[in-house]
Amino acid sequence: MDKHLSTIASSYDQGITLGRKGVNLYENLPESITNHADFVAYQEWSLEEGTSDSQREEICDFLLPKTEMRFVDLGCCLNLMFNGYDRWPSTYYGVDISQETILLLREFIEKKQLKIGSLYLGSVHQTPFEMEYFDIGACIGVLEYFDKTFIEMSVKEMYRILKYDGKLVVDIPDINGNIYTIAKMIEAHLGRPNQFNISIREFENILAPYFKIEKREVVGPMIQYFLKRNK
Repeated sequence: MDKHLSTIASSYDQGITLGRKGVNLYENLPESITNHADFVAYQEWSLEEGTSDSQREEICDFLLPKTEMRFVDLGCCLNLMFNGYDRWPSTYYGVDISQETILLLREFIEKKQLKIGSLYLGSVHQTPFEMEYFDIGACIGVLEYFDKTFIEMSVKEMYRILKYDGKLVVDIPDINGNIYTIAKMIEAHLGRPNQFNISIREFENILAPYFKIEKREVVGPMIQYFLKRNK
């Protein structure tokens, strides 16, 4: 697990480092990807939905962030910069395993003079927060990289740090969707191999003791779950 976490972190570190130089790793993909039968469908989805599922209005509409709320963004990437989370009235807490991501976010926060809760460099399955600390949370674009053991640990941790009746949005791959095939190939090309190895039913069984599923929606290569924490 530690080795795979390091691999994912290194890939995102490289992406940030090159991004600062104006290099977009999603450009100039190999022909093994661009010539794939489902690549056109992937491109159409990217143009229609954007490249980040975190920016969907449905997430904000479900979580309903308010001034007195604490919001935890698990596997935060650059949501604070590009997906509007800096405009939410709730207090922002970010967690990410990429050191370069955290450094860039700190620069952004200082430049914009934002007031947030904190940024934590680490994994979503083991955070430093107190029990029932957050009102709302999100974990988008994270679980697809990991296997069942990690997912079970992460779901338990999300339950631990959310308040009773707290709301959470998470996603997993739509493994039966054609767009996911290409997304998985691209992530592997970028040095982020996908270890997701469970069915939708297995994932929902993992959720069941901890969260009630309010709804689920297919979003491109992913399935987003809108959850409420159990007692």
